[in-house]
Order: sequence, then C-alpha cells, then structure tokens
Amino acid sequence: MNFIESIESALGKKSEKNYLPMQAGDAPTTYADVQDLMIDVDFKPDTPLQDGIRNFVDWYRHYYDA
Repeated sequence: MNFIESIESALGKKSEKNYLPMQAGDAPTTYADVQDLMIDVDFKPDTPLQDGIRNFVDWYRHYYDA
C-alpha cells in the first residue's frame, strides 16, 4: 500500500482500488536482500521510495509532455 500511496501522492490523485482475495501463486510477504549486489558492484541504493516515484512521475510528465 505504501507503493500505491506514493504514486497517488506524486500524481495528486487517489486511485480506485479493487481488493481481491489472494490469487494462486501470490506471495503474502516478500523480502529483498541486496547485500551481495552492494558488495559486487560497490553500490548502495539510498533513494527513498517516495522520492524515486516522485522523480519518475516528474520525468515521465516532462518527457511525454503529459
């Protein structure tokens, strides 16, 4: 929901949500471990989700004149 709320905030609009029961193959919880990536490429992502989404929405609107 944090992801959707970040998109709503960046767009200045509320989404229409249609909640459905869990579907076959849905994972109730997921976790990303980027430790090996950070070690291999010497890069640590540090952009907060809300900032990254806002940056993308701003770029998209500018690029597509939307």
